[in-house]
Amino acid sequence: MKRELASVGWPKIFRVPALTSAGTKDAKRADILLPMIGLLALVVTAGAVFLLVRPPAFEAIHPRIGPAVVAVYASGTVEATVMLPVAPRVGGRLLVLSSDEHARVRKGQVLARLEDTDVKSNIAQLQANAMFAKNDLDRYARLRRENAIALQIYDRALANWKAADAAVRQAQAQAGYMTLLAPGDCDVIQRDGEIGQYIAANVPIFWLSCHPQLRISALVDEEDVSLLRPGQTVLIRADAFPRRVFQARVTEITPKGDSIGRSYRVRIELPADTPLQIGMTTESNIIVRRNDRAVLVPAKAIAADHVWRIENGEAVRTPVVAGAKDKDWIEVVSGLKASDTLLIDGSAKPGRQPKIRLVGP
Repeated sequence: MKRELASVGWPKIFRVPALTSAGTKDAKRADILLPMIGLLALVVTAGAVFLLVRPPAFEAIHPRIGPAVVAVYASGTVEATVMLPVAPRVGGRLLVLSSDEHARVRKGQVLARLEDTDVKSNIAQLQANAMFAKNDLDRYARLRRENAIALQIYDRALANWKAADAAVRQAQAQAGYMTLLAPGDCDVIQRDGEIGQYIAANVPIFWLSCHPQLRISALVDEEDVSLLRPGQTVLIRADAFPRRVFQARVTEITPKGDSIGRSYRVRIELPADTPLQIGMTTESNIIVRRNDRAVLVPAKAIAADHVWRIENGEAVRTPVVAGAKDKDWIEVVSGLKASDTLLIDGSAKPGRQPKIRLVGP
């Protein structure tokens, strides 16, 4: 029996046409490019893996040398060194003003007079009573010498006269209080009240500055008062002169503090040519310590009073003592040298031999 190939399931045979010369070149180019593309992909992949798994580089810096200042803040008011109020001891209507603001007055000079008509009328009445009591006393004294009256009657007359005489002298003193006199050689820095106005007792009409030197009375927190000493330099700002900084010095620290405000009063003496005026508010920085060549590090380099110092390639946790500080930099009083290298981030966990990248000078 004749058998054919197709009947036994042999696959059909396809003939592949022969390659031309152009096809041969494309095949060769593909043979070259494919390995190169694979190699490039491998390099990129390896680089990405390296970037992901390699340890991070920590930024490091050398401490810088610069000025550091420790200062205590205080707010206060400009005032005269000796400032006196002048007020009547008895109320009355203001009748005469003999001085005004900016005037220079001498001790005993009349500043003002209050109406004293009622006081004088009262004096006249009291004098009449005192005269009547004196006449009674003289009469009872004659009778007593003659033993015509009891001693008790004479003593009562004597007491009545003394009381009447004291009342006269008191009224005369009150009349004197209606004239206001300068207590010393002073400058009138404030005058209140107008002619015709009723002035109550003990209400100041004049404020006098009896010393040319001005000062600032400032309040300091009780936590800082132990740092202050007389003679320390003070830098002052005032809203009236926003672009200027004034210099003064501490002259006195009040020994008794305010337990409610938890503060102490500090006296700051101003120079004679200061443009600050009485009553101006001020903000002061009292210089406690200044170091023009302090070791300074970034504020975040210190964590829990320690820094990461790089020594022979290793990160060493080093304790430091901090001094003056602001929002960006902290003075290191001890524990570091200017030649040291430290990590900028003190809270980092660099490991034993961290990779570092030095930044800054």
